[in-house]
Amino acid sequence: MKGFWDILPTPIFVLAPMADVTDPAFRRVIAKYGKPPVIWTEFVAADGLARAPEEGRKKLMRDLEYTNEERPIVAQFFTANPVHMKMAAELARDLGFDGIDINMGCPDKTIEKQKSGAALIKDPKLARELIRAAKEGAGSLPVSVKTRAGYNKIEIETWIPELLAENPAVLTLHARTRKEMSKVPAQWELVKRAVEIRNEMGSDTLIFGNGDVKDLTEARQRVQETGADGVMLGRAIFGNPWLFAETVPTIEEKLKVMVEHTKLFEELLGDIKSFSIMKKHYKAYVTGFDGAIELRGKLMQTENAMEVEDIVRNFLEIQN
Repeated sequence: MKGFWDILPTPIFVLAPMADVTDPAFRRVIAKYGKPPVIWTEFVAADGLARAPEEGRKKLMRDLEYTNEERPIVAQFFTANPVHMKMAAELARDLGFDGIDINMGCPDKTIEKQKSGAALIKDPKLARELIRAAKEGAGSLPVSVKTRAGYNKIEIETWIPELLAENPAVLTLHARTRKEMSKVPAQWELVKRAVEIRNEMGSDTLIFGNGDVKDLTEARQRVQETGADGVMLGRAIFGNPWLFAETVPTIEEKLKVMVEHTKLFEELLGDIKSFSIMKKHYKAYVTGFDGAIELRGKLMQTENAMEVEDIVRNFLEIQN
């Protein structure tokens, strides 16, 4: 069941799910200034949705808020519990999401202690159970998987066939192992091999590659080299909501959108998330121009959107 994936022309370039990055505020900014063909949510704990007290569950639900401008949008979940996976998929279906993705690649130790994320690479049987459970809960929605090339070593010859046997709509391969984290360059020849395995199996699952791609020009090159159906871009979006529009903003445009992003964060998430999350964005927005270092230093001392707006306004008045 591919759902909306069937009507998208390939190659498909999509935005990666990133914790404390692709939150509802930033997704709205991206959708406005450089919308990719598909957007993912941050990963959300299916266990929390199933078991957390009402207050905790409400906070998790905030991560699943989206606007029509962001569609098609895929809800990503992590869990090692098939029952909870089915419940999360049912919830996503009820919330009107366009697809569901299972995180089988996150190297965070807290996630792995729950036998979830990249830990699932060590348990293909459970991984397959989770895909089946997600499909059961998803109904007609397509189910996809994001994973890595192995745990301590390259395992795509065994791992990829296990996943493809469950016929996910899309399989996104981060071209590094869990052990490698992001400490070594992504090995895109592994994506090429995953495509070959898919073809050898006669599967119609779309294969996306992920890792170190800085822009759409490089993404197109990676598709040519590997035969992948698409590329997922992640860190390249930092400070650059225009990534998928392939436009270059002026410094003033960049700073004004940064302020807009900050206001949205405060409005949508200020009561449940630390303002310090925005600081990682300031490092990316404010770089590569005269006065950037001093401006960035001031922004790192801010505590709310009003302070950010005042500092940016003063900076632009001096520049003009």
